[in-house]
Amino acid sequence: MPPSTLVVTGILSVQLGAGLAGRMFSLVGPAVMTGLRLWTGAALMAALGARGLARSIRDLARDRAWRDSAIVLAFGVTLGVMNFSIYQSFARIPLGIAVTIEFLGPLAVAVASSRRLIDLVWVALAGAGVALLSDGWTSLSVHHSAPHAAGSSAGLAVTGVAFALVAAACWAAYILLSASTGRRFRGSSGLVIAMVVAAVVVTPAAVASPAAGHGSALQPAVLGTGIAVGLLSSVIPYRLELEALRRVPARIFGIWMSLEPAVAALVGLVLLGEALAPREWAAIACVILACAGAARGADPAQPAEAGPVPPPPAP
Repeated sequence: MPPSTLVVTGILSVQLGAGLAGRMFSLVGPAVMTGLRLWTGAALMAALGARGLARSIRDLARDRAWRDSAIVLAFGVTLGVMNFSIYQSFARIPLGIAVTIEFLGPLAVAVASSRRLIDLVWVALAGAGVALLSDGWTSLSVHHSAPHAAGSSAGLAVTGVAFALVAAACWAAYILLSASTGRRFRGSSGLVIAMVVAAVVVTPAAVASPAAGHGSALQPAVLGTGIAVGLLSSVIPYRLELEALRRVPARIFGIWMSLEPAVAALVGLVLLGEALAPREWAAIACVILACAGAARGADPAQPAEAGPVPPPPAP
């Protein structure tokens, strides 16, 4: 498949996984689905790269590589908090809006590493998108009234936006830590270790979830959905994006990835019944254009040969 098809398929896979997870929130809550997604993804990826993973762990122990260990642990904690936060966010506000806010993280990294005045235009455009959303914080939460998200409409919206901003900050940190991890570990072993750490990080919250305490997380339907979400949101997009990154420059990849908020909004509409107002679609368009513009102006780069760590599968 051409690289553009790989990227778009990966985006669709991620958001379909998010949509499936969202349909389960009323039964087990976002914390449980986050745990199922991360443990499933970690287990499947560890099975696919067992030899490389075992070798990397042996190297860490033999060389007492404390700095490398600290980097991959920080990477895993960041990944866990990012996934937990974005699931908590779209349990309260529409999926497309949550992903749009989350995209402010990579946009901030792209602009911070640039010396071009044009990037101020992209910041202003993204700010306009956020301003459009801020006119309707109260209306954002009308799609969600699950027990785990009890509270006033305005309170739900503000909490959902806050979680999305935490996910955005984690995504920014993820980009920096993923590059550092990729330089220290072979293949995808660093990502697999980080995913295991992320799964451990979210496990206490998943176990403490009221739904999990009543055993509903062990129902076959829930476990099956968790496996599907792990495949769709982690394993499949990772493989597709990794192959695409080997064949196109990172800036082109970034432009294609800017489609993700729109795809998330469409999946939210189809799977979760989250119809957005014209103002909210305009806000999504502003952020997409800002992200695409920032990516287009990035320094040219050759396709990565090794591609050790992919961009984050978000949400």
